[in-house]
Amino acid sequence: MFESLSDRFDGIFTRLRSRGRLNEADVDEVLREIRVALLEADVNFIVVREMVKRIKERTVGIELSLALSPAQQVIKIVHEELINILGGQTLKLTFASRPPTVILLAGLQGSGKTTAAGKLARWFKQQGRNPMLVGADLQRPAAVEQLRVLAGQAGVTMFSEPTDPVDVAQRGLEEAQRLGKDVLIVDTAGRLTIDAEMMDQVRQISDKTSPHYTFLVIDAMIGQDAVTTAEAFHQTLNLDGVILTKLDGDARGGAALSVKEVVGRPIAFASTGEKLADFDLFHPDRMASRILGMGDVLTLIERAEEAYDKDVAEKAATALQEGRFTLEDFLEQMQQVKKMGPLSGIIGMMPGLPKELKQANIDDRELARVEAIIRSMTLEERREPSIINGSRRLRIANGSGATTSEVNLVLKQFNEMQRMMSSMGLGRVLQKKKAKSSKSNKKKNKRR
Repeated sequence: MFESLSDRFDGIFTRLRSRGRLNEADVDEVLREIRVALLEADVNFIVVREMVKRIKERTVGIELSLALSPAQQVIKIVHEELINILGGQTLKLTFASRPPTVILLAGLQGSGKTTAAGKLARWFKQQGRNPMLVGADLQRPAAVEQLRVLAGQAGVTMFSEPTDPVDVAQRGLEEAQRLGKDVLIVDTAGRLTIDAEMMDQVRQISDKTSPHYTFLVIDAMIGQDAVTTAEAFHQTLNLDGVILTKLDGDARGGAALSVKEVVGRPIAFASTGEKLADFDLFHPDRMASRILGMGDVLTLIERAEEAYDKDVAEKAATALQEGRFTLEDFLEQMQQVKKMGPLSGIIGMMPGLPKELKQANIDDRELARVEAIIRSMTLEERREPSIINGSRRLRIANGSGATTSEVNLVLKQFNEMQRMMSSMGLGRVLQKKKAKSSKSNKKKNKRR
């Protein structure tokens, strides 16, 4: 996401860092480039104008600071302004004192609203809540069935009936109260374009359910049209926030960078993939850092904590410390990494990596190929790769659908990794710690 804008900013700041001092002409040149980069990213021109104006005002007297170089200060200011136009702070949800907390989803047809409802239900369940879905989209064929399938995948309750959308929403609220659900998510009907009938229906549903939050679901890939849609819905529903879908496919970023400034409502959640798990609160500071190529360590850590099995992680850590990390351990770690999402997305969140690596076309099928090769080995071969001779390599290649050259490459890379771990002295460090601890315990026993 935001690849084009990130590339432009990377080029601008690379040239900026090469200059020692910055005069007014240098700053004006940088601001012109930033303006063009944002406009090419399909950001609303009013948003661009105001952002550039604020940066200009803040760069006056920039040479007065001694903590950072002028270039670093400009980058810091741009980073802070990006955070500002993306919403400033992550939305903090509060829950109704008398459950359920009602959340109404609105949006055009094709925006990913029903899928977003399922993802949102899963997200609430992950937070320890007891959500329920209501299928009030009776306009689109199979919308209710789609929501039913998503509810099953998320492990939550779903309610709908083939009557009237407004009645369904009201009955859903009553059912949620009866069942003791603490969050109710109402999926409403959309149209290909905004029309009076759709707006009237969603307004009636809002009146009947009195939602605590009304979120507009927008396809991030439609750019500035998303802002126009948000303005129209906001006039009818008084939105509390926006859910951006398909953000992983939005190479430019116009919608994300325009909605808050124009509509005055924050981006609440963002969907970054097809899986139910590819959904989370929108963090303006983290997104601004990613746009400027600074990585997103916090999201990376959160994904790892969610995906990694604690026992597997501890086992791998012990194996690394004792210098006995095997192909079997490596296979287990690959399984954990796959749970975190596409490799390209993981690499994009790592700070300090070269631009070439972040832009590399990383194919997750390569990871699957390595996995197939290791799975074709016997347990003994995984634990002692040194016993793999020519005939074994041929058997492994045939069993995994690979070539012997590919098997050789996997073994070579693993051997290099083992040597690197050995050179780090992890095993020796652990032994020293154990020896030191043993001596300390002996001394304590003698004193007793």
